Amino acid sequence: MADRIAVLDGTKLNPGDLSWEGLAAFGDLTVHDLTPPEAVVERAAGCRYVFTNKTLLRAETIRQLPDLAYIGVLATGYDVVDVAEAASRGIVVTNVPAYGTDSVAQHAAALMLELARRTAPHAAAVREGAWSGEGEWCFSVAPITELSGRTLGIVGLGRIGRAVARIGAALGMAILAGDAHRPDAAALDGLEVDFTGIDELFRRSDVLSLHCPLTPETERLVDARRLALMKPEALLINTGRGPLVDSAALAEALEAGTIAGAGLDVLEAEPPPDDHPLLRAPNCIITPHIAWYARASRQRLMDIAVANLRAFVEGEPVNTVG
Repeated sequence: MADRIAVLDGTKLNPGDLSWEGLAAFGDLTVHDLTPPEAVVERAAGCRYVFTNKTLLRAETIRQLPDLAYIGVLATGYDVVDVAEAASRGIVVTNVPAYGTDSVAQHAAALMLELARRTAPHAAAVREGAWSGEGEWCFSVAPITELSGRTLGIVGLGRIGRAVARIGAALGMAILAGDAHRPDAAALDGLEVDFTGIDELFRRSDVLSLHCPLTPETERLVDARRLALMKPEALLINTGRGPLVDSAALAEALEAGTIAGAGLDVLEAEPPPDDHPLLRAPNCIITPHIAWYARASRQRLMDIAVANLRAFVEGEPVNTVG
């Protein structure tokens, strides 16, 4: 009898343009688009392998799944799983690291460039007839700035942070990073980086991009005090984790002109409530957690998830967490 496999929330990884056949090769596969909390136990019951992206597998759920041997998290972050409970029951938990480096870095750069160059409002003005009725060969509806010669500050110089830094360097920006965790020379691979303390990083950066993990120490790293340290022309980019930023403080800073703009792909509540303060904040671009979503990135995620399961079945698990 084939092992049973359940994917609890597969629609975001694979909305229909990828194949599940890699996972199906290991057993009887059922893929659910989404799974409400009350249906998790029912859908995972009898399964040896369960995959989740954002569906919670808490201790009380895991205790009700005696057949479960393996949990594959279809993401890098694995806080959706109670890994301590899983470990106590001999259940292996894996994640998928480093699949979206280029996709996320390019999205961070896109937000940065949009805030600097303001292509969207200008394109919208042209479509609405403003250029046709202007009578001039050129017009502007918003300030446009150059990034060359400016300072790009990076909080978190891991794979994604370094990829963003390289894009910034290619644009002629000086790279500044926090000195808490300095990569070695091999990881920097010739990238010129100036290191400084976190408050000085806020003070000196013209663009500040967040790529650090969410920990008790980094939660609300960007708060009212640190926003007040920033230059009035500075931009904040967050493609990392929503709770790195105090949303109310950022909204107030944007309203007051304390900083010039923000580009965000993540919020502390997703989806945000209708009254979220940043939804109406000036000079704030918000995209719906899609930095990772390029098809090539999702295919890498799928391939690594399959490889993780294969390694477990062969008795040599990789990318284990907890």
